[in-house]
Amino acid sequence: MKVEWSALALDLLLENARRIAVDNRSAAVKWVRRVESRVRTLGRTPRIGRVVEELERDDIREVVVGAYRVIYRVEPKRVVVLTVFEGHRLLRADDVDT
Repeated sequence: MKVEWSALALDLLLENARRIAVDNRSAAVKWVRRVESRVRTLGRTPRIGRVVEELERDDIREVVVGAYRVIYRVEPKRVVVLTVFEGHRLLRADDVDT
């Protein structure tokens, strides 16, 4: 299954990496690699993530990488990463184009 990133998710991935890099550049690079690796696995096992509690939709799921939530949508032929944000925040329906 194909995995795609939304423009928002890519922007937020870079924004979060920049924020981490302020304190530790190598940690930021390592974190981005971990996120990218985790997202690649979604192409093989798209339903491995849990249903996002705030939305309660079977097609909107998440995986956690460190302190960050990676929210994605499972479609018939692809997985779309919708957003990436700090795990202490709750997802609002208008945070993603669902």
